[in-house]
Amino acid sequence: MSARAVTVTLNPAIDQTVRLAHLQPGHVHRARSTRDDAGGKGINVAACLADWGVPTTALGVLGDGNDGVFSALFAERGIADACLRIAGRTRTNIKLVEEANGETTDINLPGLSLRDADLDAVSRRLDALLQPDLPVVLSGSLPSGLPADAWARLQAQASAAGARVLLDASGDALAAALSGAQGALPYAIKPNRHELEAWTGTPLPDRSALRAAGHALVERGVALVAISMGADGALFIDRSGALIARPPRLARGSTVGAGDAMVAGIAAALLEPSLDLAACARLATAFSMSRLESGDARRLDPAQVRAWTGDVLIERLD
Repeated sequence: MSARAVTVTLNPAIDQTVRLAHLQPGHVHRARSTRDDAGGKGINVAACLADWGVPTTALGVLGDGNDGVFSALFAERGIADACLRIAGRTRTNIKLVEEANGETTDINLPGLSLRDADLDAVSRRLDALLQPDLPVVLSGSLPSGLPADAWARLQAQASAAGARVLLDASGDALAAALSGAQGALPYAIKPNRHELEAWTGTPLPDRSALRAAGHALVERGVALVAISMGADGALFIDRSGALIARPPRLARGSTVGAGDAMVAGIAAALLEPSLDLAACARLATAFSMSRLESGDARRLDPAQVRAWTGDVLIERLD
């Protein structure tokens, strides 16, 4: 079955969660439990799309020394594995969870260093998958060794083939991807407030300022801008107007992966025959809500999503 969506993750990670009764610096600890999960923003998006029933291909770069957890996830969820393997080990992000107070200490280990040849190999694999209107999600940070325009290169390639690129990046990588000509810009982007402020170089203290920044991107040729605003919901902007989508209740627990689920929801909306801005915002927000309810950055419940789509609060700004 051919892919109906493709995700690209150039800097995936293994999320290793270690649970401790207490964490005391300078002491020896005995872990109560440990688990390893395949991680990385694009990997999370692929898993959510697979849960929704979308045939999805995951593309990226993995170290051949510890790729088993990724292979297991792809097999379990029915995700087509198009990831490039290179010598080495994919980075590990260690999360030390202190059960006494629920606090988490993160230790992010160094990972693979890629070369232009590796990016070229990913590009060739992507080229074989591209087709008009295909949602292509370019998501996450760039590993060491790759230039800031790595996403911009893949974005231009996919756009030239008529695919619709959803970009979730930040910093210099986002700036490079938004500096191209109109035909090479992403179809959609999903920055948060701070990422958009970094790109504009100015504070964006309220939704009027955020809306103006998003509208400027739409005028330049980005079809859809979705700006995460935390507890205030998300601002969605396209040529038809602007609106804010909010969940009907605040989420409990970790919000890790909620933004990735929203990106997956936008990709799923692009596959529908006709969805307006409000319907896209409802579906994307319901994806995020279901991810939060699941407690797993790589999991959502399609029945929940369908039930909650109508509960999403929409405030039109026009």
